[in-house]
Amino acid sequence: MGRPARLSREAIVAAARRILGTEGVGSLSMRRLAKDLDSTPMALYHHVKDKDELLLLLLEEHAAQFPRPDLPPEPRDQLITAAQLLHDILAECPWIVEVLASDDLMAVSALWIVENIIDGAVRCGMTPEQAVYAYRVIWYYTAGELMLRASRGKHYSRPDAGAHREKAFANLDPAQFPRLSALAGRWPTLTARDTHRSGLIAVIDGLLRQTVG
Repeated sequence: MGRPARLSREAIVAAARRILGTEGVGSLSMRRLAKDLDSTPMALYHHVKDKDELLLLLLEEHAAQFPRPDLPPEPRDQLITAAQLLHDILAECPWIVEVLASDDLMAVSALWIVENIIDGAVRCGMTPEQAVYAYRVIWYYTAGELMLRASRGKHYSRPDAGAHREKAFANLDPAQFPRLSALAGRWPTLTARDTHRSGLIAVIDGLLRQTVG
């Protein structure tokens, strides 16, 4: 009796992926998912325990899509390559950065990247404690860059984007802000450049100088 069952874990994951991709983590809830699937939150709980389990499924799904390449044998190159891979995988799905920012949920399938960052740092001469510190600095730099890029992309999709900045720069007093006034016309171009990799290398080399000497 009644309508056929339409729910499955796969359908729930697919619906969650759509919400995350278009609206972000803040819009995902079991109630919202149930509404999109024309179901009830209680029915969803027969397939996934809670939102955290659902997010873990999505993290694992995304991580499994990326092949594990051979990394360079030289430790500094290994460190840079693994850190770049971390960025590239996260850049495919900006919502993942929001999830990982809790520092609790993580995809085990992607931990080989963290392992290689730590291993590369240790083989460069860092202690294990210093290697963890280096990883955290790399993670903060990467997450910050991706979150700002995503926010910038959303903001500058609006027709009035940039109007406030242009007005602010136009009203700068050159005597008080000589450098910014001189750069005002080039500011949008300079700040929109993708400088992630050069910044990443600078961060890693700075960490190596700081901890290894």
